[in-house]
Amino acid sequence: MFEVTSDNRLRRLLVVGDRVLIKPKSPTDRTNSGLYLPPTVTEKEQVQSGYVIKVGPGYPIPSAVEDEVWKDADEKVKYMPLQAQEGDLAIYLQRNAIDLEYDGEKYVVVPQSAILLLDRSEDLA
Repeated sequence: MFEVTSDNRLRRLLVVGDRVLIKPKSPTDRTNSGLYLPPTVTEKEQVQSGYVIKVGPGYPIPSAVEDEVWKDADEKVKYMPLQAQEGDLAIYLQRNAIDLEYDGEKYVVVPQSAILLLDRSEDLA
């Protein structure tokens, strides 16, 4: 699995909003019967999987309107966190993914709404 460490450049990336940075798993290049598939076939599958590398802060929550004008307005934006966490295996819809390349590696950025399932190695309880 690929992780964000202090010595690599991924730690400088900031994912915005409700988006998730995913390192796609290498697709299988063979069918069950052993035939080799060209990369264009496997890239166009509707459902893909990969490891979550970084997550955005989440959905912004609107601040409550205060009627007391003499109080200082707290301008800090609050977020509802995402369900995805770094290290999860995500199964996502390819049609909502944006492909990008960073430092010679291929990644995808998907909104959390495009993630169908998360496989977390630790217990959820």
